[in-house]
Amino acid sequence: MSNPSSGSSSKSRVGSSQPTETSFKRKRGVFQKELQHMMYGFGDDPNPLPESVALVEDIVVEYVIDLVHKAQDIGSKRGKLSVEDFLYLIRKDTPKLNRCTELLSMNEELKQARKVFESDEEKLRKVFEADGPAE
Repeated sequence: MSNPSSGSSSKSRVGSSQPTETSFKRKRGVFQKELQHMMYGFGDDPNPLPESVALVEDIVVEYVIDLVHKAQDIGSKRGKLSVEDFLYLIRKDTPKLNRCTELLSMNEELKQARKVFESDEEKLRKVFEADGPAE
């Protein structure tokens, strides 16, 4: 027997299929525009019903929360949460895993490009400062 008034564990969060009013409070409609565009891209009406968008948003948010709780459980064994925890959770869903690794590698390429751009910009700034005003 466990006392329900004592602190909630991550096990109880993961097992529940319906979020309760007290489990989390979130602002509804935050992803409304993005979801409308995505729904249209997947064949829905350009202006889907607000109820449909709200339902899809609830499903997506519940999925993400569940995934994060599971990743926290995995990461707590090491004491920190990392990207690898999420990749481990989706390892059996090949399309998701491939898309995530693609996005992660693209992100790394963008970081490298920004770094090169910033260093080149800094070099140009130094060259122009050294030359001084041309008169």
